[in-house]
Amino acid sequence: MKKKVTKAIFPVAGLGTRFLPATKSIPKEIMTLVDRPLIQYAIDEARAAGIKEFIFVTSRGKSALEDYFDHTPELENTLRKKGKTEMLEMLKNTNMDSGAIAYMRQHKALGLGHAVWCARRLLGNEPFAVILPDDVIAAETPCLQQMVEAHAEIGGNMVAAMEVPDDKTSAYGVLDVKEDMGSVVSVKGMVEKPAPGDAPSNLAVIGRYILSPDVMGHLNKIKSGAGGEIQLTDAIAQEIASADNVYGYRFKGQRFDCGSKAGFLQATVAFGLARDDLKDEFQDYLADMMSIRSAAQ
Repeated sequence: MKKKVTKAIFPVAGLGTRFLPATKSIPKEIMTLVDRPLIQYAIDEARAAGIKEFIFVTSRGKSALEDYFDHTPELENTLRKKGKTEMLEMLKNTNMDSGAIAYMRQHKALGLGHAVWCARRLLGNEPFAVILPDDVIAAETPCLQQMVEAHAEIGGNMVAAMEVPDDKTSAYGVLDVKEDMGSVVSVKGMVEKPAPGDAPSNLAVIGRYILSPDVMGHLNKIKSGAGGEIQLTDAIAQEIASADNVYGYRFKGQRFDCGSKAGFLQATVAFGLARDDLKDEFQDYLADMMSIRSAAQ
């Protein structure tokens, strides 16, 4: 019987240098997309997928993340006295029950594989998810939920994949496909940031993973890889070689790279236009702005 995926790792130790000076004092994951921090989108997606235990791999200067998920009795009492029930309901989604969330420190920036490895003692002998909050995915059925449902059927290890233009493959880890079965592909290899023209496919790996405990065993043995870091890709490649049970999953949805300024702005526009309470005013503004720019040109 396949074990359910109930634990997720959130690697959030990065310094967010691409968003300086804002990230000098605010963790990047707390930056708001419309009116919710990036980390809230990741948490909501994990909850929808049935995740019960949330493991954050953090670093110095990330205390605002811990505070965000704590209860705020003073604020809640104030809202209750003013009869603001909708806001109280909204706050409930930001609260975590005692014991549901854990924080691990990554003392050195040694890569994604090292960040995942830092959580090894909290996982036990069961599959786990990894969610990168920078990758925000708009989908009718949340991406990780789609993957968990597929994983329940085939097991093994699974990475979220999306098709990218051939000239963009050098920015991603790319799958070498063994067999294409539609939404699921079996994988015979992974190439990290291949040069243009050298990519084995146009299926790029993005920030959602479901991994077996064997991957953690591989991470235990890896010293360092590209850039002197411990690469998660290397551990997954070892699992391909030893067990041949790695799959890519073509998720249904739109991914935004909120680790880049352009991607963050694109997500802000897309999520703003998707909101019933904002779309009309926002759409009118965008239309007026484009008219003004066209006239100026």
